[in-house]
Amino acid sequence: MTTFLQDIRYAFRQLRAHPGFTLTAILSLALGIGATVSVFSIIYSVLMHPWRYDHPERIANIALLDKSGNGQGYGLNGPQTRELAKAHSLEYVVAFNGWNLTITGSDVPEDVQAMYFTGNLFQILGVQPLAGRFFLPSDDPDGQDPQPVIVLGYRFWNRHYNGDRSIVGKTIQLVHKTYTVIGIMPPHADFMGPDVYLPLKLSSSVTEGYGTLIKLKAGVTQAAAEAELQTYFQQFAKQTPDHFPKQYKLQIQNLNYWISHRIGKTLYVLFGAVGLLLAIGCGNVSILLLARGTARQHEFAVRSAVGASSSRIVRQLLTESLILALTGAGLGVVLAYQSLNLIITRLPQDAFPNEADFHVHLPVLLFSVGLALITGILFGLFPALQSSRPEISQVMQSSTRKLAGSVRGRHFHSALIAGQIALTLLLLTTAGAAISGFVRMMRVNLGYNPHNTMSVGIPVHENTFTTWAERVNYFTQLRDKIATLPDVISTGISTNATPPDSGWNQAFELQGKTASEDQKASINFVDSRYFSTLQIPLKRGRLWDEPELEHGALMAVVNESFARHYFPNGDVLGRSVKIPAIKNEPPNRLTAPGADGWLQIIGVTADTLDDGLDKPVKPAIYLPYTVNMWMWTQILVRSRVDPRTILHSVKQQILTVNPDQQATLWDDGVLESWIKNQQVFARGRLISVLFGAFSVLALILAAVGLYSVVSYSVVQRTNEFGIRMALGAQRWHVLKIVFASAGVSVGLGVLAGLALSFGLTRVMARWIENASASPLILLGVSLLLLAVAALACLLPARRASAVDPMTALRCE
Repeated sequence: MTTFLQDIRYAFRQLRAHPGFTLTAILSLALGIGATVSVFSIIYSVLMHPWRYDHPERIANIALLDKSGNGQGYGLNGPQTRELAKAHSLEYVVAFNGWNLTITGSDVPEDVQAMYFTGNLFQILGVQPLAGRFFLPSDDPDGQDPQPVIVLGYRFWNRHYNGDRSIVGKTIQLVHKTYTVIGIMPPHADFMGPDVYLPLKLSSSVTEGYGTLIKLKAGVTQAAAEAELQTYFQQFAKQTPDHFPKQYKLQIQNLNYWISHRIGKTLYVLFGAVGLLLAIGCGNVSILLLARGTARQHEFAVRSAVGASSSRIVRQLLTESLILALTGAGLGVVLAYQSLNLIITRLPQDAFPNEADFHVHLPVLLFSVGLALITGILFGLFPALQSSRPEISQVMQSSTRKLAGSVRGRHFHSALIAGQIALTLLLLTTAGAAISGFVRMMRVNLGYNPHNTMSVGIPVHENTFTTWAERVNYFTQLRDKIATLPDVISTGISTNATPPDSGWNQAFELQGKTASEDQKASINFVDSRYFSTLQIPLKRGRLWDEPELEHGALMAVVNESFARHYFPNGDVLGRSVKIPAIKNEPPNRLTAPGADGWLQIIGVTADTLDDGLDKPVKPAIYLPYTVNMWMWTQILVRSRVDPRTILHSVKQQILTVNPDQQATLWDDGVLESWIKNQQVFARGRLISVLFGAFSVLALILAAVGLYSVVSYSVVQRTNEFGIRMALGAQRWHVLKIVFASAGVSVGLGVLAGLALSFGLTRVMARWIENASASPLILLGVSLLLLAVAALACLLPARRASAVDPMTALRCE
């Protein structure tokens, strides 16, 4: 123990005596470890430990997938939900539904996102309320009206009630109905993210569908549950065939499924990037330790001469490297705390659960300590072994200013530099490919103009506007009222057609043609002003006029992709289509008479992106919004100014038509924000920004490492350069020698980096969307790396060329 404490004290004295070396080594490690801990913190919070529920791996959703693995819409009605609860593999079955309600009694109705659940929801979750209690099955007896009780989401409670716990036991009015607040959700447990939780009355109607949440019994495998539930769903599909896809594969997807699919790849790619950065930082420290060890050869020779063993010197040097590693890890954790929020704010919206608790958890701290110990041993071991066996007679006979480095040490230096250069080039190439792909996405032709355009959601409250004519009149009034505002250029109705991810993907039939199995199109319900509001040009034919819209004209407009795919000869106008999924299901869905029949195509519009920013345009069919009206629509508003500035005026206009109608906005309602919050856009932005930052750090670290090696080499060869200059060598000759000695390592590193980049091109394209390492990117990053390497070598090379021959000769 005494010897260990002596090693620590001596190590601190040595590190304090050489602050430049110490600070460079610590910062190299801090940057690598800090970035690694930041990304690992997010992986831990999002992928490894996002849920606070009881056995979250058993809580799942039932998905029906098509041949491509895409989820198909379906809904179980009340009787089917009760039947499903009898399945032997399931412990619980919860039905749910969601809607937007309003807090009534204020100047402008406040929008509240409500989720209705059957009374056994909180038995599935197994969490305790922050205050009060949760509703139970006794509050929601089957076949009866549930009790008027409500549970507040944690975020809503903080936002609306400023964290006041005394709200429990008081009442809140939603759409003129009074509810008693009985509980508050705990932090990081806002399941599905609504503002409020309400008990659901499970209807006996066969047309009213619900979402389904299940919890598997303990010990039941996913495969066994899927096999049992497949039988139930085959029976349900026979009962209500219109509510189920024709062909599907049933899959149980637990809570982690959608997270790993949305953000898992991105986080693992970032973790790989910070791993490369950490490796470059560790390489830097190894280089510095080798150079420092060579400079201490005289000291080690003296210690060996007086009896110190090689293992004693190795232990001393490993102690120093571990102190550097632990100090770097400590500083890295501080950097991780500071940078974590910068990464979180750039994560794609809806890509991680509301429950995720982002901070540096205890397991993450243990990970950082373990990382420091491993890196400290790994990067310090070879320099320690190299320095522990000095040539005593040779070193003792020379001046302490003469530095002797072994051939093996120089080769290891060269290998470290080549490795650093290769990894840096790989990072730069990946960053360049990601940024290039993101720039292409930013420049993609949308087919419409989102600038200064806002989408205002209009949810229809229960038991209001229950007839087709009332609903048509109501939506028309709202659109026309908003259009009277002075800063509004145009308004249009877009029930489900707001790009870039729009439409209702459904099968259709073409009159006179046999429908193929996969014949589907994006079905959009809009008015004529929709196209002028989004500035989508009409290519052929015409649009509906107002009288046709008001009467639910059985006419359709298609996009160019539809016309090209199904009518390549250009004879699409006058043809007719039928959409079997259009069904009149009052009050949730009201259709015009004859809407389930043939619809004549009267026009062709230009293509717009309707399946995200990264996928080809799908064939689309536009129908009058009056043909099919749900209890929800959107009004698009194009304004002369930023639409956020007129939002209050828009809400006031809505109130003049219906004082209980709130406006709901996804994000801030602005279409440009919708584009930026697209999953593929946000992931591309995140990877581009972080890879760019990591690449710059790697470039700096590689330059520092190269500078250290060249400086070490120059000092080591001082006498050689002095003799050369004494014999008549010119300064440029010495410069050439210095650059040539570093050039081999740099050249090998660039070649290795190019080989890695070429070899990982397919992996890059699969893991990073829209990324492709073009020859221009490879050439550009190679030239950048060579330029930085040349600058890193320049200062030591100039110092070598300025050596005084007499000073150098005195080193002998």
